[in-house]
Amino acid sequence: MSQDSNTQDNNVDASIEITPEMQAFYQRADAIIGVANSQLGPDAHSGQVGASLLYAAARYSASVASIGFVKADDFAKEKDDIVEFYVKQYRQMLSDNLTDYAQNFDKYVQLNKDDKPAE
Repeated sequence: MSQDSNTQDNNVDASIEITPEMQAFYQRADAIIGVANSQLGPDAHSGQVGASLLYAAARYSASVASIGFVKADDFAKEKDDIVEFYVKQYRQMLSDNLTDYAQNFDKYVQLNKDDKPAE
């Protein structure tokens, strides 16, 4: 799957400066995509790897969300708000990336072909 969304993010307004923090954000995302791509093979297709990646994101997010809570009951009471926060973030990121992928479809499809091992 394409990792090219960071350095040439056509979804980002050209007038927006890519700060070091944003660059670090995109580099971390690319590293995680790289790990996901390394899992592709005869025993795991992109749908299976994608499902594992979503599960990992959910587990990691649950762990991050728990930081700062002292009691499980307090954490549990915030569950709906936490879910709403992460769903809203994911929905926006997914929408932005789908738009970017559609706008750069031919380029990204070629990148994906180039990433496949020769048969």
